[in-house]
Amino acid sequence: MLRENHRAMGTRKLYEVLQPFLLEHQIKIGRDALFDLLAQHKLLVKRRKRKISTTMSYHRFHKWPNLIKGFVPLGANALYVSDITYWKIETGFVYISFITDAYSHKIVGYQAAETLEAIESLTALKMALEPISEEIKEKLIHHSDRGVQYCSDGYVKLLQDNHIKISMTQNGDPLENAIAERVNGILKEECLCHFKVSTLEEARKVLEENVKLYNNERPHMSIGNLTPSFIHETNMKTERLWKNYYQKRKEEVIKC
Repeated sequence: MLRENHRAMGTRKLYEVLQPFLLEHQIKIGRDALFDLLAQHKLLVKRRKRKISTTMSYHRFHKWPNLIKGFVPLGANALYVSDITYWKIETGFVYISFITDAYSHKIVGYQAAETLEAIESLTALKMALEPISEEIKEKLIHHSDRGVQYCSDGYVKLLQDNHIKISMTQNGDPLENAIAERVNGILKEECLCHFKVSTLEEARKVLEENVKLYNNERPHMSIGNLTPSFIHETNMKTERLWKNYYQKRKEEVIKC
């Protein structure tokens, strides 16, 4: 029986998770039919419009050039991408800093806070760097937008003290930080929006649980339908399986 958290999983991921159950019970259903069934019952994940800006790029700090144009990571811990998103809870908003490995898609650092202060993003960075060796850090690129949190003295100092190369987007195009943006969308639209919490403490517990689900249980078509944690640990070469052969709906989104 599926865990309750799987109700928030994108349909293509849900289809893969259901395969053992379908085979065991000799149930024949294709992905198109599953999409139609979920759409009929209004169970598809809906697109949510972004209403709050979490990036303040007009500030006094130095902005760094984009080092990853055309760069393709060949293994884990070569490129970390960072971004901040918001989560509306019962009593207001919580701001979440994510750091994701671009090769494995594993979330390696995160922090939930009631403010957008740079210290919160710095906490996520410390989490990401704590388990890796000095040798790995020297080969690592950290990529983010040009927000004040990532340009702040403390954040830049921690990167430079660990000999990590600093890369930043050059404009507001989400494609310049596509993986980080995608992770934001998955966690918010497939997971966090299904929970009702009213305090920061509750939000942090729910976030931790869903990051574990994302890293350890959610298959990704961009990494051969394997999980981020498995790819991160094994450095296995994968094939992207995503194909855009579903018709897009105006409000209902097919998740990759």
